[in-house]
Amino acid sequence: MDYHERTYRNKVSKGVLTSFPLQVKETDLYISADLNLDSIARKSVYKYRKYIEEYIRHHPSFLNSLIPVDRDDFAPPIIQDMIGASTISGVGPMAAVAGAIAQYVGTELLLYSRNVIVENGGDIFLKCVYNDTHVALFAGESPLSYKISLRIKPEDTPIGICTSSGTVGHSLSLGIADAVCVTSKSTALADAAATYLCNLVKGENDIKKVLDLGFRIKGVLGIVIIVNDKLGAIGAVELT
Repeated sequence: MDYHERTYRNKVSKGVLTSFPLQVKETDLYISADLNLDSIARKSVYKYRKYIEEYIRHHPSFLNSLIPVDRDDFAPPIIQDMIGASTISGVGPMAAVAGAIAQYVGTELLLYSRNVIVENGGDIFLKCVYNDTHVALFAGESPLSYKISLRIKPEDTPIGICTSSGTVGHSLSLGIADAVCVTSKSTALADAAATYLCNLVKGENDIKKVLDLGFRIKGVLGIVIIVNDKLGAIGAVELT
């Protein structure tokens, strides 16, 4: 698996929105909103990271488990969402962490801005009320990288758009897909499902069966899979 710097952020068209990076330890966000909300977003990140870090301190298996962990009705909501998303998808709860943080931070920022995009290592929480948003798919060395975009209509937001790769990035993946992108109303679920499905893609011939399997996951709206120069899609996705 190769590591790529997040130069894709240089390709973000800011339009009328104000964009700014925000990094707290391993959490590396790029946020766009109607105004600069750095201080509010930073407090939000610290709050949700503390929930996760404290939970891991008391439940060490939460950090390293590659399979779902037991439901915990007394855990903070972000922890419960991570557990729920990973249980539905059949992966460990930390497979949902980037999407969960993007979603919880983004939802808080909606109290101050009508439009919010929070990108967390390729996992996106998006709410835009004015115009269509086009989200380009980064697929490493695939010739389709940046050539395909998802068109997201305002009425379909807020929405989570999460991508997992077996060839790009530092996250653990057992598959070889250049990109598996999942959309869902739950960004945590989109993140966990993308991880699960990416693990299953061992070659180009797996695209169709993984799409069919993934579309059966409750809460998944659409899926796009890219392997080399091959692409498959299913569900509520509009490609441009």
